[in-house]
Amino acid sequence: MNKAFTNTVKHSSKVVGAVVISTALMAGCSTKPPAPPTANAAEAQTKVVKTAKIEKKKIGDPLEQVADVVSSIQLDVTTKVGGDVLEILKKRGEMVEKGDVIFRLDPTDVQIQKEKAQIALSGTQQQMTKSREDLVNSKQDLQNGIAKLEASIKDTEKNYSKMRNDYDQGLVTKFQLEQLETTLNNLKLDLDGSRSKLKTLESTNSLAQLDQALQTSAVSIKEADRTLSNMEVKATVSGVLTELPIEVGMTLPAGFKAAQVQQLDPIKIKAELTEDAAKLVRGKSELTFYVAGSTDKMKAKISYLADVMTSSSKSFSLELEVPNADRKLKPGMKAQVQLTDENEQQVVTVPTLSVVREGGDTFVFVFVGDHAEKRKVELGRLNETFQEVISGVKEGEQLIVSGQNQLKDKEKVQLAN
Repeated sequence: MNKAFTNTVKHSSKVVGAVVISTALMAGCSTKPPAPPTANAAEAQTKVVKTAKIEKKKIGDPLEQVADVVSSIQLDVTTKVGGDVLEILKKRGEMVEKGDVIFRLDPTDVQIQKEKAQIALSGTQQQMTKSREDLVNSKQDLQNGIAKLEASIKDTEKNYSKMRNDYDQGLVTKFQLEQLETTLNNLKLDLDGSRSKLKTLESTNSLAQLDQALQTSAVSIKEADRTLSNMEVKATVSGVLTELPIEVGMTLPAGFKAAQVQQLDPIKIKAELTEDAAKLVRGKSELTFYVAGSTDKMKAKISYLADVMTSSSKSFSLELEVPNADRKLKPGMKAQVQLTDENEQQVVTVPTLSVVREGGDTFVFVFVGDHAEKRKVELGRLNETFQEVISGVKEGEQLIVSGQNQLKDKEKVQLAN
């Protein structure tokens, strides 16, 4: 090759290299950075959930407890006195009112005792009258005797003074003076004796014995009257005469159980509750009940609910009191007592599938603002696909019902359209 051709080739190579480098530089300068993620891509990363409003639903029928209808009072009618059954006025199973005579005992013996006491009282009263008159007369006699003695002593003292003067003058003998002095002293002794008798008569109740006899006779008559009244055996409460094991002519001792009356108005309904059942009743004043075989429901006042479990039955005794003027409720019937009412069955619920379980704990997610809030909940009764929530959420909150198993607390979420 000649020199000129060689130079031409070298020049061309330089031009081509320069073009290649320029092209590469231009290509490098014209390369754009990757575009940022679009809004749709960002939305695709936020989890989409569905929600449902938390509502109250009926979790089931009211809880019921079997109970017994019993009489409110069962009273034994016992004889207060002994005697022969003279007449039976009521029959077993018959309704009686308080104060009704059930049967009578023969009062003859008691009437005789009363007559004796009346005769004794009358005789004592007559004797008392005569004794009082005698006493008055004795007092009057003593008082009159005292007055006479006092007058005699006064006259005798005058005569004694005069005779003493006569004695000093020698007109009477000493014997005559001493004789009059003895008479005066005897009169004074008689006066002292009479006064003492009067004082004794006034201070001593000589009629005490008779007075005591009068009181004894009066008490005997009262006892007889009371015994006679107890000869009529009466019902002490209104109710049904359930026992009457007597016949006319039977001799009954005092204290004999002759009848039994069961009070039916008001009547009682009794039940034995478990601890959980007792908790449902505490704080209430009345409960609803109905008799087995009937749909008629009635209200009953709670008259008693035990605070302590009985040792024998390991239960809490419940008693209801029901007015029963029409006697429709009778002992021996069975009743269904509703421990809860319809309102108590309306409770806050959540769908069972919305609950997230972690170990022994249960949770749900609630939609708050724009995020999911994790709540620990205490669950109660179950009704098909819903479950009662005792604590953790409230009625009206938005519960996340789909996608909750992939959520975290406070995680931002988006509601499905």
